[in-house]
Amino acid sequence: MYLLPQKRRFYRFLRSLHHQNLGNNSQKAFCRNFSSSAKPVDKLLFTPGPLTTSYTVKAAALHDYGSRDQKFMDVISEVKSGLLSLANVSDSDFACVLMQGSGTYSVESMLTSVVPRNGCVLLLINGAYGHRAAKILKYAGIDFEVLVFPENEIPNLDMIDQTLKSTPKITDVFVVHSETTSGIINPIDKIGKVVKKHSKTYLIDAMSSFGAINIDFQRANIDYLVSSANKCIEGIPGFAFCIARKEVFKLSEGNARSFSLDLFDQDSASNKTGQFRFTPPTHALLAFRQALKEIKAEGGVEGRFSRYKENRDLCISRMKEIGFEPYLDADDESSGCIITSFRYPKSENWNFQSFYEKLSEQNMLIYPGKVSNADCFRIGHIGRITPNDTAKLLDTIEDISLSMKLFN
Repeated sequence: MYLLPQKRRFYRFLRSLHHQNLGNNSQKAFCRNFSSSAKPVDKLLFTPGPLTTSYTVKAAALHDYGSRDQKFMDVISEVKSGLLSLANVSDSDFACVLMQGSGTYSVESMLTSVVPRNGCVLLLINGAYGHRAAKILKYAGIDFEVLVFPENEIPNLDMIDQTLKSTPKITDVFVVHSETTSGIINPIDKIGKVVKKHSKTYLIDAMSSFGAINIDFQRANIDYLVSSANKCIEGIPGFAFCIARKEVFKLSEGNARSFSLDLFDQDSASNKTGQFRFTPPTHALLAFRQALKEIKAEGGVEGRFSRYKENRDLCISRMKEIGFEPYLDADDESSGCIITSFRYPKSENWNFQSFYEKLSEQNMLIYPGKVSNADCFRIGHIGRITPNDTAKLLDTIEDISLSMKLFN
């Protein structure tokens, strides 16, 4: 019974593919093959990404575009303009550079392209992704200093100020906005004021926040920000992007330590030809164009934040009722709406793998923990999931907790 409406939707979708000129028999054969291999439902992903995506975003990827064709170049232009609009910045002041690969590729592209050859980066670390940035710089042979803070605390502004004052060789400051190791949101506006006071370049990893948390580029004095297609904008994996302040970006020519990840050259080539330098992720970009339409229809960043926050508030409230304890103080403003870490129960019956598998059997996936000083697991609140989906997850968690006898 489930496949009948699915089949009808695909007949309608196939009829829209005029350029393929599929005959009626071909369409029916394709639909039979699709239906026989399709699963009734996808598992809901309560993770930090890749995420559950809408049917229409997935369907948008089912087209083949020529990477050098004007029709696809128009898609590239539309995506770049859409991202600048979502960031609420103008194309006269900022550039949007698309880069093939995962979010980490764009973090590496930014760090290895914009830091001067004799530069030094101050890394503000309170989670695994700050440590990952340190590995990138070490591999590239770029000088860096670190300020490491506990994973449940935001960076100390006075320490940042003192370090920048006492270490004049520092040229750039890097911080992760939404550190999904714990779920903490770092105060990029306040940090940005300190960075500007010392006239340093400000680099932001907004992988899991851009599109869901309001980011004011001017107030925060952001020079570079990177994020990914498959996070809060709810596209599919395949590329990430950097939004760069042009007056600073133009000074980075020749700084790149990588040919493929040269951010300046990627932007220059795109401006000249309208294309990527190398094979672009055509299908991911088509899906992302649709995802940009859907975030706009939801009310932009504010609308998406509202749904994610409702997911988060419901999750924390119900999990506490069941007996689970959040790793972060849920009432603190630094506890974000992207993902929540929960401490393992103290019950001798607790086994994360068994808990995970029982949820998976009910078509729901959560995430293992990543904090270094506590045993935790994580529940994401982003992607195309609703409060109703979250409520179903929590009903299932409650049933599993009872069956495993985790709490008295």
